[in-house]
Amino acid sequence: MAKAAAGLTVAKAKSLLTKGEPGKHAAGGGLYLMVKKPGVAVWAFRFTVAGKLREMGLGPVDLEGRSGGVTLREAQDRAADAKRLLRDGVDPIDQRKAERAAKAEADHSGKTFKEAAEAYIATHGTAWRNPKHRAQWDASLKTYVFPKIGEKAVGQVTRENVLEILRPIWTTKRETARRVRQRVEMIFAFASAQGWLEGINPTPDPKLAMLLLGKVAKDVKHHAALPWQEIAPFMKRLRAQGGTAARALEFTILTAARTGEVIGAKWSEIDLQAGVWTVPGVRMKAKKEHRVPLSVPALALLASMLPLKPEEGDGYVFPGQRKGKGLSNMSMLKTLERMKAGEITAHGFRSTFRDWAGEATAHPREVVEMALAHTIENKVEASYRRGDAFEKRRVLMDEWAAFCDREPGEVVPLRPVAAVVA
Repeated sequence: MAKAAAGLTVAKAKSLLTKGEPGKHAAGGGLYLMVKKPGVAVWAFRFTVAGKLREMGLGPVDLEGRSGGVTLREAQDRAADAKRLLRDGVDPIDQRKAERAAKAEADHSGKTFKEAAEAYIATHGTAWRNPKHRAQWDASLKTYVFPKIGEKAVGQVTRENVLEILRPIWTTKRETARRVRQRVEMIFAFASAQGWLEGINPTPDPKLAMLLLGKVAKDVKHHAALPWQEIAPFMKRLRAQGGTAARALEFTILTAARTGEVIGAKWSEIDLQAGVWTVPGVRMKAKKEHRVPLSVPALALLASMLPLKPEEGDGYVFPGQRKGKGLSNMSMLKTLERMKAGEITAHGFRSTFRDWAGEATAHPREVVEMALAHTIENKVEASYRRGDAFEKRRVLMDEWAAFCDREPGEVVPLRPVAAVVA
């Protein structure tokens, strides 16, 4: 039962707060001081509607008015407002709920695109493994999107507004336009899920965007490659180069691997006896483990690196200058620059290998694609290709190593087609 304290004063309220005995203390006019513990209490207004007792919180007690709570005077005013609503036949609790819902709806409808974008990045950005990814998001939105629709409420952005963003870059910066369109679409989808956007997403899908803005040939980034006919003299020059980076590049060429797979290679992945390098899925583009057959020249190269292997534990096959670290991404490029190789890139040697295999050998296309660890896009073909054609790939890589090691004018004999496809 509530303790009577009609005409509650600030001094009396302070005394009750100091004692801190839990309980309800009547302050008059349906207002109550609800003490929870010393120094902690809330105001409440108690009333009856349709024979049922209801209690409405009026906020935490702050008798001095310094910490953002509710003073005695403010609590009395709020209780008086609630009583006026009751006299008009309105439940004050229901009224407050309706006001809060209206405010929330107004806040949602007024959410700007920039605010929605920032909320999306805050929610999903922590899952982005590459810090560059967030930087690219920020840069593209600040450069192309925010200047046009950043301050617009998400519900006011039209399809034409989005097209105005894409139009200037659709033909001149095709890949940028593709990414901007996709990011804008994802932000609007997020806003819709949050209840900030009603109706359809104003971002045109890729097909509609092409219909409205025109179809543009897809940008293809080619890595400059050495013609396959010139690989042998290049390898001779490369082997004359000293340093770990040169050996890593040589190994990259002999295995037709990606540079990231090579510079991250560790001795635990190498089986010198079996002549196999097993690249873990975490370092593969397709996120699947990949076995690489090692030719005799590749094994000889690895043997030359053994003196750099740590005496205990695992270590990088091609260690960098910093202890316990591998080579940097730029190390092979620097080697090519020292060799004055022009615009040729380390990755381009995969194209050299692919061109050689397609033009100078009888190896089946699928075996060559497996050697390059390419993802099979054809789902039907992928369902039938269950193995990794390892032994066929070993024959292929042996022939590639022999071709890379030939002397000028020497003809490297190819195995009969029957032997290749067996």
